[in-house]
Amino acid sequence: MPQVLELMRLRRGRWVPAAALLAILAGAAPARAQEPQVSAETDAKDSPPQAVDPAAQAPAEAPPAPRKAGMDIYGFAMLDMGYDFKQVDPDWFDVLRPTKLPSFPNQFGDNGNFYAGVRQSRFGVKAWLPTSMGEIKTIFEFELFGTGVDAGQTTFRLRHAWGELGQFGVGQTWSPFMDPDVFPNSLEYWGPNGMVFFRNVQARWMPMQGENELYLALERPGASGDTGRLADRIELQNVKGHFPAPDFSMHYKRSGDWGHVQLAGIVRYISWTDTLQDAFDLSGHATGWGINASTNIKTPGKGVVRASVIYGEGVENYMNDAPVDVGLESNLAEGNPRRPVRGKTLPVLGVVGFYDWYWTDNFSSAVGYSMVKIDNSDLQEASAYHKGHYALANLLWYPVKNAMAGLEFQWGRRENFLDGFSVDDYRIQFSAKYNFSFHLGGQ
Repeated sequence: MPQVLELMRLRRGRWVPAAALLAILAGAAPARAQEPQVSAETDAKDSPPQAVDPAAQAPAEAPPAPRKAGMDIYGFAMLDMGYDFKQVDPDWFDVLRPTKLPSFPNQFGDNGNFYAGVRQSRFGVKAWLPTSMGEIKTIFEFELFGTGVDAGQTTFRLRHAWGELGQFGVGQTWSPFMDPDVFPNSLEYWGPNGMVFFRNVQARWMPMQGENELYLALERPGASGDTGRLADRIELQNVKGHFPAPDFSMHYKRSGDWGHVQLAGIVRYISWTDTLQDAFDLSGHATGWGINASTNIKTPGKGVVRASVIYGEGVENYMNDAPVDVGLESNLAEGNPRRPVRGKTLPVLGVVGFYDWYWTDNFSSAVGYSMVKIDNSDLQEASAYHKGHYALANLLWYPVKNAMAGLEFQWGRRENFLDGFSVDDYRIQFSAKYNFSFHLGGQ
């Protein structure tokens, strides 16, 4: 059956058509309350005389004045040059994504390709403005890494368009379901496949900020699906994605001198509608959910352990590098001839473990491993993505402030669902980066 849902999949800030998924279906402290005021009147004649503290009569120290409106303009120009000893989807030539490695021998031609680009280069503006209700903070940030319909291109792509006032924020930025501090100090752009990594449009409430952080958000929904072995069935072509409710995400984070620990969760409603009037009723829905535990732990010297574990069903859209959210499975046991197949949210496990270390003020290294494992549905192709591995090690040099150059070895591996095929990829990458930053306005 052809691809079921024409779901629009949002990956790292971009929507990507995902008809495949639903087609499959066709087949078958809050803000702390103010303390009560004590107003016990005392008759002076009934009270013993009190010593007068001169310090108590001194005028109270005035609170610090809010900082004046200001702006930071920042970014960097970055070059990546490397050699890929094997092969990858050419739209993703300068990153290591196990999902983009070949699913059968020589799918993308001959092994061995040199690549170069400036797509990591970035430009951003942060601004702040005092108001009677507190400080407004905004951020606009862009890079040159094309995705979606612009995959493989060097073109502007929005990273952040975000504003905050007090406990409330709106726009596009990191999902509360992710922990951006898990990302290692690497040269490779895309990063560990097993971490939650998603910049999404959202409305966020932040009732706790600081050492104890609690964020809750309503996020833009989206999902993708795989029609698998029934992709050629016309019955699935008229199944459309339907998202009547936002995704709900939250996290609690505890920080200290030692680092931080974060626990995050998400719940999402995914549905699809069969718009074709025929013998089948392929409409349906599913609930996606996930739990993500992450941490940064500082080590003696200048080191940081970065780690996370995520498990869920139908949350692949929030993963850094994972396939579809919903797969097609047989529904014959139900005995309903109008629903021979149905959609199933795919369970996913992601693991990240990295160590960043500064040898001196001029040299640093990062080393680590990440993994994603999918529990596939029974009607997916034998060549469907099942498991991916990712690892790297680097040495970075900082000759002066705001300049960096480094060399990195990268390894990735893809394992298919049932046909026994697997492939490894090896890369060597050199990168150089020059930062800039300007401040405008008063403090």
